[in-house]
Amino acid sequence: MDEQLPQTGRRSFLKAAGLLAASTAAGCTLESHVPQSAPASAVPERETGFDRTLLSAVGHAVLPEELGAQGTAVAIDRFVAWIDAYEPVAEEMHGYGYADIRYLPPDPAPGWRAQLTALELLARRSKRKPFARLTMPERRELISSALGGERSERLPAPLEARHIALALLAHWASSADAWDLALGAKVQPNTCRVLGEANAPPLPIVGLRA
Repeated sequence: MDEQLPQTGRRSFLKAAGLLAASTAAGCTLESHVPQSAPASAVPERETGFDRTLLSAVGHAVLPEELGAQGTAVAIDRFVAWIDAYEPVAEEMHGYGYADIRYLPPDPAPGWRAQLTALELLARRSKRKPFARLTMPERRELISSALGGERSERLPAPLEARHIALALLAHWASSADAWDLALGAKVQPNTCRVLGEANAPPLPIVGLRA
């Protein structure tokens, strides 16, 4: 996306997201960012809870409309489960040929929660209504304003997203469901198919919208 995100319109706002999904997923594999949980005694307690009403309102504004209400709810639930399980500054898996020890980024959840709160405050001050009660064009207008001059040719990896709206979209775009939606078939990358179905064409997506 070379240009700044537009202000209104579902199609003009994130129509490119579906097209980017397949190319983005290859660089944003979800499993690579979720290390195994450490013993409870080794990790300090952290709060990750989001205002689900606000998060849902953002999700319906930025995720592809082809997901429908049910698909959008599933995407949001998976995003919350992912960040709840995230272990900040955990040691990364060692890649082949790497001698140095690398660590994952700090916890992004507090900043993302603060951005949700900021969207709510902005909605109440500029539109005189809670964010969740705004029309879709109004929500996208405020999200675009919050993103400012964000420019990129592709979505960031979820943990590198500088705003909750981009994080939610990038997390979905790194999923197998994004591949399926982009290709219009049940491809489900990174999953094993039984030997007898190896040469069978992928099944079409049925009943996506709800």
